[in-house]
Amino acid sequence: MRILDTTNAPVPVTVNGIVIAAETIAAEAQNHPAPKGKPTRAWQAAARALVLREALLQEAGARGIAPAPIELAEGQWESEEEALIRQLLESVILPAAVDEEKLRALYDDAPGRFRGPSLFEAAHILFPAAPDDAQARAAARQHAEAVLAELHGDPCRFAALAAEHSACPSRANGGMLGQLASGDTVPEFEAALARMEEGTVSAAPVESRYGFHLIRLDARAEGGILPFAVVLPHLREAQEKAAWVRASRAYVEEIADRAEVTGISLAEPRRTERRKPA
Repeated sequence: MRILDTTNAPVPVTVNGIVIAAETIAAEAQNHPAPKGKPTRAWQAAARALVLREALLQEAGARGIAPAPIELAEGQWESEEEALIRQLLESVILPAAVDEEKLRALYDDAPGRFRGPSLFEAAHILFPAAPDDAQARAAARQHAEAVLAELHGDPCRFAALAAEHSACPSRANGGMLGQLASGDTVPEFEAALARMEEGTVSAAPVESRYGFHLIRLDARAEGGILPFAVVLPHLREAQEKAAWVRASRAYVEEIADRAEVTGISLAEPRRTERRKPA
């Protein structure tokens, strides 16, 4: 990549002579968060992204690629520019060969990582509060802690207290949620279930986006280790995606190196790390 003289400000951002308007960069900057007190970082990140996009579009044009947008979801279609970049990358990046021996070694190294979903039998009492309402969340926590103190005195009252205090429809069934599988609940709730012993109530209210929960875990069945044949398609897909990402990054860098750019350096700024006091 040739960076032309940028010492005389202001220098317009251009790619092979094509100017990227300052207004376009400013609009794109809204999609690039910047550290507090360093708003120019967002502008620089936006300019780099638009320069790379323009370089890829120019390459697609040079190859005579005609845009053929695809439907990403029902009623949601690629833009012509998105289609051109996708088609360009698809035309130059060949699918990587899958090394199943490496995948087998990855599986054999720690088969315990590849388990089916765990199953839980649980009940809860929900004290609701919107995630952005600090006052309501403080009140919900206080209410949950008060009810938890009652449970510590008499755990057998869980169903009665759920019927009296819970904001979840499960209160009609004593707070029982039935059988839950991994992924059925929000991450905070599932993490609490994973830590708990069967037959116990959560030691403290569990916070989630919905408010606070008092949870009782009645039973748990750990998911069994999945055989390699079941895991293989997922490992293969992950390897193919990772290889494609590496290849696409290398290709974009190659296009950028060939481009004549002014007004911005495509090198990412180095992050300065604070030294810890001795």
